[in-house]
Amino acid sequence: MSYTPPFYKKPFHSFRRFIANKWLSNMPVLQIAVTGSQGKTTTTNIIHHLLKIDGPTVCTDINLDTTYNVPITALKVAPWTHYALFELGVDHPFEMDQHLEIVKPKIAVVTGISPVHTDQEHFGSLENLIKEKRKLIETLPSNGYALLNGDDKNIREMAPFTKANVIFYGKNGNNDISASDILISLTGTSFVVSWNNKKGQLPLEKPLFVETQLIGAHNIYSILASLSVIFAVHKILRKKTDFRPFLEIIKRLKPLSGRMSVEKGPMDTMVLNDSLRANPASTASGLYTLSSVSHPGAKIAVLAEMGELMHPEEEHGKIGSLLSKLKIDQIVLIGNLHKHTLQKALDGGFPADRIHFAQDVIEASNLLKPLIRKGDLIYLKGSLLRHVERVLMKLNGENVKCQIGICPFYHHCLKCEYKEHGYV
Repeated sequence: MSYTPPFYKKPFHSFRRFIANKWLSNMPVLQIAVTGSQGKTTTTNIIHHLLKIDGPTVCTDINLDTTYNVPITALKVAPWTHYALFELGVDHPFEMDQHLEIVKPKIAVVTGISPVHTDQEHFGSLENLIKEKRKLIETLPSNGYALLNGDDKNIREMAPFTKANVIFYGKNGNNDISASDILISLTGTSFVVSWNNKKGQLPLEKPLFVETQLIGAHNIYSILASLSVIFAVHKILRKKTDFRPFLEIIKRLKPLSGRMSVEKGPMDTMVLNDSLRANPASTASGLYTLSSVSHPGAKIAVLAEMGELMHPEEEHGKIGSLLSKLKIDQIVLIGNLHKHTLQKALDGGFPADRIHFAQDVIEASNLLKPLIRKGDLIYLKGSLLRHVERVLMKLNGENVKCQIGICPFYHHCLKCEYKEHGYV
């Protein structure tokens, strides 16, 4: 959902964009941009932490809409700033063009493509979404770097559309930078980074061992992208790269709340909180993680609907087919689109007594309460505006009566005036 300012604020926003454009274009700062359907915020956050130890860095605020986040960030750049880092989200045609009126990156990262924002109210198709995001690397200079998730077919196929140097990263061995020996637990993730030196431009022959408190396979991509950025930055600045201080930063990083963060749950349970975004790729990745981690208690998945999809029934059905192959003890599905998830899971052989459908979060909490026991692990998945935190609030004894499926508010439900009587 993109921000549209009230009509009386539009002249102010237009003037700020004009000033931001002029200001940033006169700053001797290395600009870096990140886009993609998933992983943008985590990747931007990691890159920011790494760049800060390399020099003064300005970064977009992860809590602000890109439309006005970009000019605000541009105006924070000072003559002594070394790096300006921009997260560039798009959800409608020509939005990337607006960002690129101000941002002129020399390094760009594309994290992943999912069919989110492909409904008729947004891009209308996956092809249109890909074309819009691809504009970022099309504008890169020949001495710049396009850092692409090489495991994603749609992103790998973007490579011919840029004149910049291309580096593919991913878990597969056909990438320039790849991950292997992956171990994932509820305390973090470890893996080995290898460098394919066939191009003669990568910095190391020896593999790197990476440890992090970030949880889940998708964070491996974010870390690989971030290490690629450091390499590209140092290549442009002609600096020798010592990865040891950057690996220490990665080791200390903790998950952002609501992005695969482990938290204390209701009724003496643990919660793997992934409730700030939901698309097919991030949902699949989270469920794989839940299935693969070792845990003594039951594993319970609570899934809200995914929105803004071109083929929502099909995409929810794919999640159902995946669920039938995973080791998850109980599943609670919220919202009508998950009827397709339910059916595909049952078709795939998932036991009918272990998968439950709820129309809304209140019904979901009532279904969940008799299922959970002390020590169980609850995976909570939804997008910010679905506000699935209400399920946990209800289980914690909060007087929650709001049943709305999609909410217009971004704040946490604990602070909402409609919590106890519902939003109409």
